[in-house]
Amino acid sequence: MTTNGPLIVPASFGLGDAGWLQELRRAHYPAERNRVPAHLTLFRQLPPSLERELSHRLAEAAAALPPGGSIAGIIDLGEGTALRVDSAELEDIRAGLTEDLHGLLTPQDAAPWRPHVTIHNKVEPREARALQQRLRAHFEPRPLAIRALASWRYLPDGSWRPLKTHPFRR
Repeated sequence: MTTNGPLIVPASFGLGDAGWLQELRRAHYPAERNRVPAHLTLFRQLPPSLERELSHRLAEAAAALPPGGSIAGIIDLGEGTALRVDSAELEDIRAGLTEDLHGLLTPQDAAPWRPHVTIHNKVEPREARALQQRLRAHFEPRPLAIRALASWRYLPDGSWRPLKTHPFRR
């Protein structure tokens, strides 16, 4: 089993939100690439050597009440579609972690964060635009329950292996 792949940090959702977001992914994400559940990525590629420290930092961050959030819009990814997430509290958590991990982040992880949940990716732009049009026709902002921070390991085949989940305090 690979123990040296990069670490990924997503936030996960309450059961109701996880269910409808996963259903959207199942309906639209290319099946051969839909290997992970619906998630909100905070960091995409942290060094594997951070696993123990990262677990400690995520546990500290999750000791607070769950951050509020909402699904606030549709994002055009060019070859994909995502739902924009607004959560000032989760942005504060990520900013703190970014500061703590300064010097260890890839340029992508150090760049300004655009919180979103990917619905599909690596599809023809025409297909992406068609889905965006269908979603926008009936879109209404809605609350989003953010229940935990997690760490996963990226594997060579493109799948992710869960490492640890840190639920927010209730």
